Amino acid sequence: MLIFGCLDMRFFVLPREQRIKLLHLVDSFSEALLSFGANSVSMDEHDDYEESDEVNMCSIFTGHGDVTSCISCAADSIGIEMPTFELLEYDPYDWIKRTQESFDPVEVIKGLWIVPEWKTAPDAQATNIILNPGLAFGTGEHATTKMCLLLLHQCVKGGERFLDYGTGSGILSIAALKLGAALSVGVDIDPQAITAARQNAELNNIEPERLKLYLLPSKDDASFVEKVQEDLRAEELPADKNFVNTDKYDIVIANILLNPLLALADEIVSLAKVGATVGLSGILHDQVMHLS
Repeated sequence: MLIFGCLDMRFFVLPREQRIKLLHLVDSFSEALLSFGANSVSMDEHDDYEESDEVNMCSIFTGHGDVTSCISCAADSIGIEMPTFELLEYDPYDWIKRTQESFDPVEVIKGLWIVPEWKTAPDAQATNIILNPGLAFGTGEHATTKMCLLLLHQCVKGGERFLDYGTGSGILSIAALKLGAALSVGVDIDPQAITAARQNAELNNIEPERLKLYLLPSKDDASFVEKVQEDLRAEELPADKNFVNTDKYDIVIANILLNPLLALADEIVSLAKVGATVGLSGILHDQVMHLS
């Protein structure tokens, strides 16, 4: 039976100078945790974190691996001390049930709702995105996801081609289509994200030809373009189905983390057509001043 190790790492109760330094490394540490076996990583960023003495991070592991070793390797890989942490184990079904109980309908903007599959839509006439995130990131409650949804609400006028780089639960891809986009393409390195996105597309009656989903083996193994081109050759699709190279994309959003955003910047920009809207999200407030 799979057991979820939910790490509520309250390890940032540190002298202020160390805490600020670690805030700069949070993105790197998140990436390292994912590289050493974590299935997901999230950070609870307090609105007043500049005055706070702690920042909480939660990482989820599945299976029976040595979680402590994973955390230690992740910390060593970016040159920080081993954090203290609390390890909580849940049966996967119990953990999902706990998550579902805390997930209520979210009104992103008037007329646009994110509705959990197990809840009733507050406004049946609104644009309702039915969602079951499973183990993937993207419930509509996170600030970065909300901002991306607001951007789509503003930019989608009808008929656009949308690329969701780091699709997670598929929430942005589905929202773009429901708002009027002609095509959404979602890509992720997490197979659970692709599974969740595909299931959520079905929940929203989205046809497979309108939402294309691609799994990249890892951030180093292949580019999105290479992966899609391989799939197109394997499926022997006609040239007019090659949605990668035809006119590129009108809207591109990457709601991920700072390090992959920097590493993938050239590819992300290359997939946007001239005059396209490009949204890059997932950068911590404290990281902005260090980007120049």
